[in-house]
Amino acid sequence: MEAGNHTKVSECFLLGLSDDPGLQPVLCGVFLSIYLVTMLGNLLIILVISSDSHLHTPMYFFLSNLSFVDICFISTTIPKMLVNILAESKNISYIGCLVQTCFFTIFVGMDDFLLTVMAYDRYVAICQPLHYLLNCKLCGMLVVMSWFIVFWVALLHILLIMRLTFCMGTEIPHFFCGLAQILEVASSDTLANKIFLYVATVLLGVFPLTGILFSYYQIISSLGRMASTMGRYKAFSTCGSHLSVVSLFYGTGVGVYLSSALTHSSQRSSIASVMFTVVTPMLNPFIYSLRNKDVKGALRNLFGRAASCP
Repeated sequence: MEAGNHTKVSECFLLGLSDDPGLQPVLCGVFLSIYLVTMLGNLLIILVISSDSHLHTPMYFFLSNLSFVDICFISTTIPKMLVNILAESKNISYIGCLVQTCFFTIFVGMDDFLLTVMAYDRYVAICQPLHYLLNCKLCGMLVVMSWFIVFWVALLHILLIMRLTFCMGTEIPHFFCGLAQILEVASSDTLANKIFLYVATVLLGVFPLTGILFSYYQIISSLGRMASTMGRYKAFSTCGSHLSVVSLFYGTGVGVYLSSALTHSSQRSSIASVMFTVVTPMLNPFIYSLRNKDVKGALRNLFGRAASCP
């Protein structure tokens, strides 16, 4: 970045997805629609799980937490983007940028950990069914531990960013303040930040993915020892929704990394980020409602009760 004024920065500028003025109303309409659909879908999942006693199991406890995190996840980025489009402004305060980065890191990490404990839940349910009810006691502790870990990781990221200096009028070639984008536009040495970013990626990304793969390895091994084909199908069918969500989450996450590492196009990187930060939270409730018989049955009961009310 060229030399410039390095006094304390009060605001940054988010360049967004496009500079075309004619495209802004379209972007606003599309992302507002996606945001509303995501909010409605995930709130509906939480309502269905909380209102149906048959769904008060560890798997659905984690699913309701995942829906809550997805609501927070998309709310971290889209509202500010919509405000900037409507106000025809690109600015975000320095503090606002740090807050957005902090919450984005927290909710990405929570998605990782929740998908991991959901895989562990499927492993216990299928491979150790006699201990499945005992696993209920661990649910709250696992979620609290996840929040604790991701909070401190995010806080350390923010403290390290606060050491950096930025030029006045810093432009971030993205539609939100992400860690990688902030480090790219910093005008001081970011070595410590990048080292901790790699460590955090291993902690919040690689370890959870390894746990998911190990859980499914154990599940597949256990299913292979089942004599009944119908029993194998029935057991593995309970994993279908989770596998779809894991594939979507990690697939789009890898897409974001590759688009940043292999191309220097901020537009391509932003499009990949849209898939990860916007499309994934929107599709999760549809995947669980369309592929899960229990959730579909609970939805029918909920709508049936609503329709029968005078």
